[in-house]
Amino acid sequence: MKNDNVNVTRRHLTAAMGLLAAGVHAPSRAQSSAVNWPTKPVRIINPFPVGGGPDGVSRLVADKLSRTWGQSAVVENRPGGNGFIAIAAFKQGATDGTDIIQLDNVHLAAYPHLFKKLPYDVQKDFEVVTPLFRTYFFVCVPVNSRYQTMADLIAAAKANPGKLNYGSWSVGNPVHLGSALLEKMIGTQMEHVIYKETSQLYQGVANGELDFALGSSGTAGPMVRAGKLRLLAVAAPERLAGYASIPTVAESGGPANYFVTGWNAFAVRPGTPVEVQRKLRADVQAALSGPDVKEKFQTFGYVQYTPTPEEFKSFIAAESKRFEDVIKTAGLSLE
Repeated sequence: MKNDNVNVTRRHLTAAMGLLAAGVHAPSRAQSSAVNWPTKPVRIINPFPVGGGPDGVSRLVADKLSRTWGQSAVVENRPGGNGFIAIAAFKQGATDGTDIIQLDNVHLAAYPHLFKKLPYDVQKDFEVVTPLFRTYFFVCVPVNSRYQTMADLIAAAKANPGKLNYGSWSVGNPVHLGSALLEKMIGTQMEHVIYKETSQLYQGVANGELDFALGSSGTAGPMVRAGKLRLLAVAAPERLAGYASIPTVAESGGPANYFVTGWNAFAVRPGTPVEVQRKLRADVQAALSGPDVKEKFQTFGYVQYTPTPEEFKSFIAAESKRFEDVIKTAGLSLE
């Protein structure tokens, strides 16, 4: 009986050791699976038109990721409908990280306060993985504009409430909300003129149809380089690399702390494994760290932005609150 008890105990101990070993090795297998991701082509859904700055960045990153992964990363453009067309396609996608969506700040931080009903829920439909870039907006005027400084423009706006005009391509985009923020900060009203496309918008500034419009280097830059627009100031905390001669709004006589920024990020579906999200974040940041990307960013007027996941989460929350305040002050609401 004693030997039988010993044998039983040994069998139990052996079984227990086997279960312990299985428990120890299980995470390693999971990690290995994540490290080997992706094992099939990846789709990057893009709500922007082909040829713009955000599209250019996603294609640059996709090319680098394809080489890193040995799997194709394909950009799929689905512009229009405030980004809702792209978001609808994304919501039907995979939850293994092979369907990615590129979003900008209005999708994540402004639209939840602007639209009474949204076809998505920021908290439930997206896992925001990593930012791609930040950009600051310039105040653009016609080349022959009589406004030489922000102080000139603001003085005219205050002296003629509702007379000066600015433009954008819709209600609630960063250019519109940034202009509404300026109205709030200087305590006057201006007229908002909506154009169908960004190309028409900046042509409208060049033609003198508009007193000014906010624009990034990526959107307004071509007209500036063609000699049809003049950059009055940049709505940033400091002058931008590559644009050292352009003063900040504060330096040009405008309000301090008037910053208009745009940013883009990659997000995946909820349920995507955390290990996959970590790998995607690391691979994207590695793709964005090359000197060729820095050169391209400088051309677009983009700034590299690499916060930790916790820092980026806090940043998005702060941006959401800032947009909420501007939207409420301006009395904006869309169905």
